[in-house]
Amino acid sequence: MNMAALIGALVIFVAIVVIFFVFASYFGLWIQSVLTKSNIGFSNLIAMTFRKVNTRAIVRSKIMATQAGLDDPDLTGGALEAHYLAGGNVQQVIRALIAAKKAKTISLTFREATAIDLAGRDVLESVQTSVYPKVIDCPPRGAAKPSLDAVAKDGIQLKVKARVTVRANLQQLIGGATEETIIARVGEGIVSAIGSADNHKAVLENPDVISKAVLAKKLDSQTAFEIVSIDIADIDVGANIGARLQADQAEADTAVARANAESKRAAAVAEEQEMQAKIEQSRAEVVEAEAAVPRAMADAFRSGQLMIMDYYRMQNVIADTEMRRSLSGERPESASINAHQ
Repeated sequence: MNMAALIGALVIFVAIVVIFFVFASYFGLWIQSVLTKSNIGFSNLIAMTFRKVNTRAIVRSKIMATQAGLDDPDLTGGALEAHYLAGGNVQQVIRALIAAKKAKTISLTFREATAIDLAGRDVLESVQTSVYPKVIDCPPRGAAKPSLDAVAKDGIQLKVKARVTVRANLQQLIGGATEETIIARVGEGIVSAIGSADNHKAVLENPDVISKAVLAKKLDSQTAFEIVSIDIADIDVGANIGARLQADQAEADTAVARANAESKRAAAVAEEQEMQAKIEQSRAEVVEAEAAVPRAMADAFRSGQLMIMDYYRMQNVIADTEMRRSLSGERPESASINAHQ
């Protein structure tokens, strides 16, 4: 009996010690919850430990929400635990809700805040951007080109730098396009506005026409931001693109004209060579015809068709022709050709 009583007393002592340490571990958090009316019981604290939930983060977040007067019915201890187990930042969500409530112009529920947080966005920064608008450089710093280049209708290039003031749109933060889309759309709008201007002087005199034209296009549609304003920070005159294009066109036309002239010259040279070939052919025909004359005369003598007196008269005619040719300065080849033709 003494041994059994000793074992029982030892078990009771160990149980008391365990209970004391458990009570001591959670007493501080429990008393804070009770004093702030956060409605987190002692048993809930023990259950959080078994569910591997950071009890200190949950209790402090619930205390912050209660003290800030957040009355969202979805904001419960169980919802905070679920968000923590899902990988969310519980304290960041509560801070964002408190900031939205203090701003009095932002409508943000606990469900929306947790969804934004789980989507990978900084919900607190989004709320702060909604309260204090953010300025985006267009083009951004470190971009390949330091300015947006556009050409007016008169051919003058303008180099523009703009600053876009945006406010976070919490309702479209999930699934909405990011800053890169805003920058791309604003850049496209600026280039289009300058391109539709009749001359660059009108843009230089009144740069806000660019801002008005861009704002009228509702570039913040389906994005996570609302464009507050677009301001032209800097505008410079670039190159005369129109004159450069005209010079390039003139140079191209000159090259085409030169090619056509060269083609005509080549055709003329070819025609000249062809005429030279025809002349040589005619000369060959003349030589061939002259070579046939003695044979024809011999045949005529043999056949009796040509008498000796006829031959002498022909020689006189040839001598007379040669004399006239020498007096007129005509080339023998030409005369022979003309005679045969």
